[in-house]
Amino acid sequence: MTRLRADSARIAGEFGLRYRAIESERPGVNGHYGLCTSDGLIRIRLRHATSGRLLKYSSLVNTLCHELAHLKHFHHGPLFQAFDQKLLDWARREGIYQPGRRAPSSPARTAPQPPHGPNQLELFG
Repeated sequence: MTRLRADSARIAGEFGLRYRAIESERPGVNGHYGLCTSDGLIRIRLRHATSGRLLKYSSLVNTLCHELAHLKHFHHGPLFQAFDQKLLDWARREGIYQPGRRAPSSPARTAPQPPHGPNQLELFG
């Protein structure tokens, strides 16, 4: 939550948005990934509804941008969608939103590589 709060302050500051607080969603609430109330309280669910696993940070930022967009447009119409995309695009350029990126603790998997060396070259040379 510390990182998410810092990133929300950066995003909100860039776009002149004001919110009351960023909180984690209460346990047991499964109907949504985020919530923005009319008084500026934003709640973000940190865990998957069924598995209980922590969500990827990129998913949290995606939800955060969605909820921050509600501070300007309290609906899901075209103006909201365009603003939500604008927030995500900015967050991506700033390195905050990085979809598809693996967590630093899990090394990327690579396919086994064919052997390289003089024997292979000699067979085809």
